[in-house]
Amino acid sequence: MKQANAKSVSRIMAAAAMLLAAGCSEDRPTVAINGAGASFPAPVYQNWTHAYSQGNPGIRINYLSLGSGAGLNQINAGTIDFAGSDSPLTLEEQQAAGLRQFPMLTGGVVVIVNLPEVENLALKLDRAALADIFLGNITRWNDPRLRSLNPELKLPDLAITVVRRADASGTSFIFTDYLAKISPEWERRVGRGASVDWPVGIGGQKNPGVCNNVARIKGAIGYTEYTYAAEAKLAMAQLENRAGKFVKPTMTSFSAGVAAADWKNAPGFHMILTDQPGETTWPITGVTYILFRTDCDAQTKANLFKYFNWCFATGATAARKLNYVPIPEEVVAIIQNEVFK
Repeated sequence: MKQANAKSVSRIMAAAAMLLAAGCSEDRPTVAINGAGASFPAPVYQNWTHAYSQGNPGIRINYLSLGSGAGLNQINAGTIDFAGSDSPLTLEEQQAAGLRQFPMLTGGVVVIVNLPEVENLALKLDRAALADIFLGNITRWNDPRLRSLNPELKLPDLAITVVRRADASGTSFIFTDYLAKISPEWERRVGRGASVDWPVGIGGQKNPGVCNNVARIKGAIGYTEYTYAAEAKLAMAQLENRAGKFVKPTMTSFSAGVAAADWKNAPGFHMILTDQPGETTWPITGVTYILFRTDCDAQTKANLFKYFNWCFATGATAARKLNYVPIPEEVVAIIQNEVFK
């Protein structure tokens, strides 16, 4: 499926701004700030944009969930004011593109399954089995390796259907980066990236598309951001972490993955949090980023910084309720000192 192109997104944003302006009084024009990109943080961003716009009637923040790849295309083309991406750019890449990047949230990428008679969080997958399923080396749920990991479960004699993203996706970058770290075969054959040549599986568009496919196909397995899985009431798996412990996806295990991050020594805030140490750490923790153009006009930049400061100060409560981990206060202070100036 093709990514949204720059002109189509520009038209959508312009139409939205016109409709919003039409509903405002003539003496209080609405300024529209437009963003697009990652679906990973979209549940929080939708909450934030609505709440901020309600509290600041002179400005409207819009965000379209298109996927990280589409967001990067739009910000590079200059058709939006900010982009959301889960696939971080290096400092050199940011400078070459005239962009600035900073982290906005962290959260967990989870493995979702559709297995008859297997309840949420009952299935256990170790590192080798997880990689081999997505490589196509394990093809049925009653495989001896899976039964050995889950002796108490009645795993069916059912084909495994891998579901992955069809679009360029930061969630895919996070997931494939983890697989590359835990499986030499995956790193050699597939590698990591927002788009890769998947060995097996069917595609789903954005996180909701992956969830929908897993929900409708018995024997399916996929990956998505935690909130999407929870909202869709899909069964999630326990995963083996770097310490060899099976852990469940929770705010506590996500936060444990964030704790090890050394943001002070991360040029351009480039940070990848997969496979972090710790016995309670969730192994597939991801960072979602905001990018904006360094050449945007002063008023737009002021509006952006005002909104993002509000997100850090006021939006953290909503983020926690939606099972995301806010950026630590000491990191927010670094962002404000280095970026919001």
